[in-house]
Amino acid sequence: MGEGGDVVGTSFWAEVGGRATFEGIVRRFYEGVRTDELLWPMYPEHDLEGAIQRLTMFLEQYWGGPGTYSEQRGHPRLRIRHQPFPVTPTARDAWLRHMRTAVDEADLSPMHESMLWDYLDRAAHALVNTAE
Repeated sequence: MGEGGDVVGTSFWAEVGGRATFEGIVRRFYEGVRTDELLWPMYPEHDLEGAIQRLTMFLEQYWGGPGTYSEQRGHPRLRIRHQPFPVTPTARDAWLRHMRTAVDEADLSPMHESMLWDYLDRAAHALVNTAE
């Protein structure tokens, strides 16, 4: 807070365009996943729109947007939520490949792209729970 109670600075979420940017990235990501023989069986085809909204809300919250994810779903607990799925190094790499395409197409500034990609890459590596 600045002098007089004004908010100083903005969040990453606001700087990159808010919900529209994150939802665009997530929707493009899922376009790739839908064609991936390894990943697609892990996603809820019957609730694809729900999966899109949950990932969008998670990313928004992480990057300084609304806290809707936690309000609706509680703590993210990423490792626990992904435990039922065989996240192998190959699955991780496929996930990263589709996310890389989505992030590249978002046309973020180099600084924002680098920050977002660094997080996504680290998160994907941390979620590996099964050997090949």
